[in-house]
Amino acid sequence: MKDYIRLDSDDNVVTATRALEAGVEVADGKTTVQLIPSGHKVAIRAIPKGAQIRKYAQMIGVASDHIAPGEHVHTHNCDFVATDQDYEFGTDMRQVTPATGDTFLGYRRENGSVGTRNYIAIVTSVNCSATAARRIADHFTPEQLADYPNVDGVCAFVHGTGCGMADSGDGFEALQRVMWGYARHPNHAGVLMVGLGCEMNQIDWLLEAYGLKQSETFQVMNIQGVAGLVKTIEMGIKKVEAMLPLANRARREPCPASELKVALQCGGSDAWSGVTANPALGYACDLLAAQGGTGVLAETPEIYGAEHLLTRRAVSAQVGGRLIGLIDWWKDYTQRNRGSMDNNPSPGNKKGGLTTILEKSLGAAAKGGTSPLTGVYKYAEPVTAKGFTFMDSPGYDPASVTGQIAGGCQVVVFTTGRGSAFGSKPAPTIKVATNSEMYKRMTDDMDINAGDMLTGGVSLEEKGREIYEMILAVASGAASKSEAQGLGDYEFVPWQIGAVM
Repeated sequence: MKDYIRLDSDDNVVTATRALEAGVEVADGKTTVQLIPSGHKVAIRAIPKGAQIRKYAQMIGVASDHIAPGEHVHTHNCDFVATDQDYEFGTDMRQVTPATGDTFLGYRRENGSVGTRNYIAIVTSVNCSATAARRIADHFTPEQLADYPNVDGVCAFVHGTGCGMADSGDGFEALQRVMWGYARHPNHAGVLMVGLGCEMNQIDWLLEAYGLKQSETFQVMNIQGVAGLVKTIEMGIKKVEAMLPLANRARREPCPASELKVALQCGGSDAWSGVTANPALGYACDLLAAQGGTGVLAETPEIYGAEHLLTRRAVSAQVGGRLIGLIDWWKDYTQRNRGSMDNNPSPGNKKGGLTTILEKSLGAAAKGGTSPLTGVYKYAEPVTAKGFTFMDSPGYDPASVTGQIAGGCQVVVFTTGRGSAFGSKPAPTIKVATNSEMYKRMTDDMDINAGDMLTGGVSLEEKGREIYEMILAVASGAASKSEAQGLGDYEFVPWQIGAVM
């Protein structure tokens, strides 16, 4: 392995693959003049003050002072500048060669959708019913479920909002879409919705708006109507007990890979995210798209500065324009709240070598592979297009994944460089390490090591294929490491938009 990686001949920085002392030769015959931490950037050309610093053949910032060849390039001498992109549509289209034949073992539901898990869900409309929902779910221990081997569990999806909010607008509509998405998710064999009764987010409004009908496997109740917490818990347990035999009838059967929707996520990123794990996940996304499946990229603030690369892959100006509209909304949103798009990356990201949101976004966007962008969706909106798609969401992982699952994703793939203990329900999470050191340190949490793309000579195609095959295996019932650890009960976090009143 070389001491550095140069991603493009146009770049004026390279990335150190290990800690480099002063005097180590890097690209173009230049040598380091100071310690360069592993994963951090070193200049290979003189970069005048105000000039662009380039990586991935793109601008990641400007020099805040003159930078000499061999100097460390990071937050102390690289400034963020807002981008002013010239957007193009459909000018970088790499058509997918269709493929068929790949399958997984899924649960075919009556409405034609396919699940990868078989849960019963307790979904709350408001924080006031959270305790009731958790106590109903907690009743169903492994011992209680022993007679129902085909049921993966009873899960409570509780949150901290649902009242003290406007009864219309972005926040209310997003919460309703989340509730609808979880109520109709193919990984749920049965659903019980629990409310208080007087909250702003009325369950009856949801039923009317989305045409939901009560049935043996879809029930609703309000604490005020049932007459108190204790009675609600007792009634809820009885309702779930009645659903269990019905849910247990489900059986896995071969289903085409085209039925899969996979959430593409990253968190705790480092400099290697955009070099190893993210491009490998992108390759897996392309393999899935070739089969007619769907990859769903999200985290709008974390494609800022790379969105022009995605619009060039848009199948139409309308699709590309929706993506630009999301970026414009986020610019306004951060300005109104006296923030900056560059508030991201986090301190951990910066310690791992990422300097600006532009650099982070260029690496994050690689999760989407190279196939055409076929659809752009609101947060938690049902994803209907096949191939590579995008969903609006914040960069906060639990909120982002909640939206992707509500949109129909049955599996999540989560890349991380610094390390993560994230997991999700009802869609299991596969975690991919960007570097071998972290993979060895957190091997109990990581499913795949993409660090061997740096240290072991593993190709992008080989690692992408490994991720894709694990997606099919986990979709068929194999437990990911986060799933085996029981994660996912506290990672349901609907994005709260707007004023709390």
